[in-house]
Amino acid sequence: MRLLILVLFAFSQGAFGASSSNPAVVFETTSVYHHIRVIDEGGLRTLKFDGAPQTKMALLNPLQGHFEYIEYFQMPWLWNPDMTNILMVGLGGGSAQRLAHRYSTNVTIETVEIDPVVVDVARGYFQFTESPRQKVHVEDGRVFLRRTSTKYGAIIMDAYVHHRYGSAVPYQLATKEFFELARDHLTTNGVLAYNVISMPRNTQADLLGAIYKTANAVFPQVYMFPAQSSQNVVLVATKSRQRVTLTDLQQRAGPLIRSKKLASPTLWGKLNSFRDTTPLNLARCNVLTDDFAPVDGLLHAEN
Repeated sequence: MRLLILVLFAFSQGAFGASSSNPAVVFETTSVYHHIRVIDEGGLRTLKFDGAPQTKMALLNPLQGHFEYIEYFQMPWLWNPDMTNILMVGLGGGSAQRLAHRYSTNVTIETVEIDPVVVDVARGYFQFTESPRQKVHVEDGRVFLRRTSTKYGAIIMDAYVHHRYGSAVPYQLATKEFFELARDHLTTNGVLAYNVISMPRNTQADLLGAIYKTANAVFPQVYMFPAQSSQNVVLVATKSRQRVTLTDLQQRAGPLIRSKKLASPTLWGKLNSFRDTTPLNLARCNVLTDDFAPVDGLLHAEN
């Protein structure tokens, strides 16, 4: 009887695994770039860099449980429905890669990730699998673009570092020179999608306004897709000079869904986040260059 009581007590305290409410650290290490932890809680697995959440995944279904902003990386298909390849900069737990592989079956996905430990964690803990359609390069994103001659139907940016002000974009991936490099590696109808952690209604100079203004100095059109459940805004920059409306995108989405070129169940609903206006603080923001990219200060201005 005493043994039974001890076993029941241990079970109630989570000694045999995480309960639905108690987080369990299933992996932890420090790489050259991050302090990395993988945590299970409430049926979700979370990847954290230096304490900041990077990826979420439902343990029972890897296609669910991810951060909402990942869904907006589908938007480039509305401008380039016939693309055959995409480049993603930043892997994390591979949520965006997993969705692209599942819902766009005719597209090859290449990912550039600077941290080899992150690649190992994605493979070992987030069911990320490489294949002829899913490839990974361990390298800095800007260096990779400078060395490759490949042109992509879309380039998707989701690379972040963490410091005392919070999560921020590496400065070398946020400047006018970088956007010019990205533009030159896009096909004729190519599109750039860029995740920015920010507040769309901020009236002070911030990272969103600066990256929007910098992208717009290179790309003719830039649009915003703010997430509803977090402070993520996905910017979509196009080589096309034609300005589009929500109605235009809805008209494009129908054939895309019916043809199953992008068989995503959430594309139509996410269109309602489309914004064809500029950030409120645009006049206060500067174009970022390799010689002037105060990313840290812009992030601090948001807090």
